Amino acid sequence: MSGQGLEGVVAAQTSLSRVMGEEGRLIYAGYEIGDLAEHASFEEVCHLLWNGELPTRDELGAIRAALGEARRIEPGVLDVLRLLPRDVHPMAALRTGLSAAGNFDAEAEDDSEEANRRKAVRITGQIAAISAAFERLRAGEEPLDADPGRPFAEDFLRMLTGREPGELEARIVDVALILHADHGLNASTFSARVTIATLSDMYSAIVSAIGTLKGPLHGGANQGVMRMLEEIGDPAAAGDHVRAALERKQKIMGFGHRVYRALDPRAPILHELAEELGRARGESRWLEIADAVRDAMRQEMDARGKKIYANVDFYSAAVYYTLGIPVDQFTNVFAISRAAGWTANVLEQLADNRLIRPKAEYIGPMDRTVTPLDERG
Repeated sequence: MSGQGLEGVVAAQTSLSRVMGEEGRLIYAGYEIGDLAEHASFEEVCHLLWNGELPTRDELGAIRAALGEARRIEPGVLDVLRLLPRDVHPMAALRTGLSAAGNFDAEAEDDSEEANRRKAVRITGQIAAISAAFERLRAGEEPLDADPGRPFAEDFLRMLTGREPGELEARIVDVALILHADHGLNASTFSARVTIATLSDMYSAIVSAIGTLKGPLHGGANQGVMRMLEEIGDPAAAGDHVRAALERKQKIMGFGHRVYRALDPRAPILHELAEELGRARGESRWLEIADAVRDAMRQEMDARGKKIYANVDFYSAAVYYTLGIPVDQFTNVFAISRAAGWTANVLEQLADNRLIRPKAEYIGPMDRTVTPLDERG
């Protein structure tokens, strides 16, 4: 069917990010992703996506303070999280927690631009706080209070793990948040725009996006990568694993991309960080296995005359695991980052809104008549 999955269909105009798949480039508001990852912070990227420009020093101080305050979790939201079974997926807890947070936000139904901009900040902070709080609760620990004076990535990692992150660890998480902040009209961003286009509220739009990101074909891919690396267990076993999986026509998680036809530009950035973290920790096992899988895939694809590259999910798995982030929290980290892009897309959609209503091509039967019930057997 032509256009299946809306592939190739232009559904919106945006000035937020551009994915140049054939060239292997990603741009946020005119800036190359590598330039931002090297020279900016996550808070600066949030400002860029929300305002179209990188912040001045004073503006950066203001947004850091606002995001710091936004990481304070409402007692009522904590009460909701305490009621959840400890074995629910952290993304399910986040979906419920953020929905609850909307009920405690006095501006939740205020659809003015000023209120929506404030909610964009609050939602981004709350997604981090809720994810960290649920992790502590399911481990039998009390959630840690936010420290608004800390940088966003550092404070989130502290709230999640319960320990003081080192400078390198905090910087790695900061870069990972930058890399995932926006990525064109991906599935979860489209969900957010479809929801807000009905003039629903921003919390509902972002809860829609969270539900979409939860799927293994979107945000859950790096969990699959880590499970694969654990299953392989040794770099020497990577080749046999890859060949066997390909013979069974199984997807190798972390390879290929719906948009990129060249190397995902975010992947080498994370690979470099993984190397640096491995040297600092003296723990490079997971990266070594990942590299062995990459090499085996390259060999197998070359033999088939094909090209397929590792994507950002492939290396984020090894990085997050080495940092001590639980595997099922990987998608939550993605959500924390993408909240900046989701909310920016909501603001952009509302600035020139039109209800999003694509058509479906009907392929079912025609010209049927109803047989009386007693005659249907």
